[in-house]
Amino acid sequence: MPVQTSRRPPSLDPGAPGRVPPTIPTQPGPGGRGPGNRKRRTKRKDPLWARLTLIFGAVLMMTSGVAIVGSKAVIGQATSNIKQGSLLGDAGKSEAEGGKNLNGPIDMLLLGVDARASWDAANVRSDSIIILHIPASHDQAYLISIPRDTEAEIPGHGTNKINSAFFFGAQNGGGWEGGAQLMAKTIKQMSGISFDGAAIINFGGFKKVIDALGTVRICVSHEVKSIHMSYVDGRPRWNSDAEKLGKPMTPVVHKKGCKEMEGWEALDFARQRYGLPRGDYDRQQNQQQLIKAMAKKASESGMLTNPIKLNQMIKAAGESLMLDTGGVKVEDFIFTLKGLSGNDLVTLRTNGGNFATAASGREMLNETSRQMFRAVKEDKLADFVTANPEVLSTRK
Repeated sequence: MPVQTSRRPPSLDPGAPGRVPPTIPTQPGPGGRGPGNRKRRTKRKDPLWARLTLIFGAVLMMTSGVAIVGSKAVIGQATSNIKQGSLLGDAGKSEAEGGKNLNGPIDMLLLGVDARASWDAANVRSDSIIILHIPASHDQAYLISIPRDTEAEIPGHGTNKINSAFFFGAQNGGGWEGGAQLMAKTIKQMSGISFDGAAIINFGGFKKVIDALGTVRICVSHEVKSIHMSYVDGRPRWNSDAEKLGKPMTPVVHKKGCKEMEGWEALDFARQRYGLPRGDYDRQQNQQQLIKAMAKKASESGMLTNPIKLNQMIKAAGESLMLDTGGVKVEDFIFTLKGLSGNDLVTLRTNGGNFATAASGREMLNETSRQMFRAVKEDKLADFVTANPEVLSTRK
């Protein structure tokens, strides 16, 4: 059943006529916080230059807290080296949906690609596909991963795995921009969701940003052996590089438990899917966990208030990032979200984190997942999560 497009609300004032403040669910965790046991959300009191939520280790900034030290000009200068691109094409929000007006709900498409310097620019697929949804109240952020093997109708290319959309769009000189545009168009056709912006980051960018942060704390739920990396003489190396050395190789094994991970280790762990009980579904949760861990470390390490460290992180991310803010200046995007007060991203699972295999052998979206996308489109995701707590990620 097609979802009707609704105009954005003209006011974000909680006291505005007809506006009902949404009930925002929090993820279960220590202390019993969750949809069934909520605590009142309070504003952070620490004055921050900005609170950065690192999307794929990038510098997509969602500011929060009571104070922002610095002007739009300062923020604009700090983010000026981030590469801009046209990533949305026809999948951007229309004027009827709000266009460039960010006063309502905000939806962004986040894509992770594995593109090494030696590979052809057109030989790239997007193996991480995430929708970031911020409701009109601008007080929470949700991450929803789309399984890479989801069966989808790709405009002009028939039915295929959804991650192939990026590959098809990158052909014939399309590059990252063409790949993202076709991916965005495919997702809009499948879900009805239009986007305010998009970001692409090469997986190698993760390592650089985590290295700038130092380490991140990651909890491994299931022991898994890396299919990408091995130790040689005690040093981690790509298997392809290690084999050339002709020395004994010891596989990298990510053991169960929580630990501080360096950039190479966190990146390698977040890329694993073989050997995990639920394959790509477990990987999706691990990648979401990494994003949250990076955001938390940036907030707690003092990096946000240290201009030198902040510039190092922005530079590291900018080298592997392409961003499209739908024609809105990056600094305006940041200031629009200055009231965001959630300390954690809410990470959600399609298909409840379990396989939902179609007759073709590809994954499909079950009815609950389709309802979740409709809730995003209608900006009713908080109510949906409260009624369907099984969509919440199980990762800490």
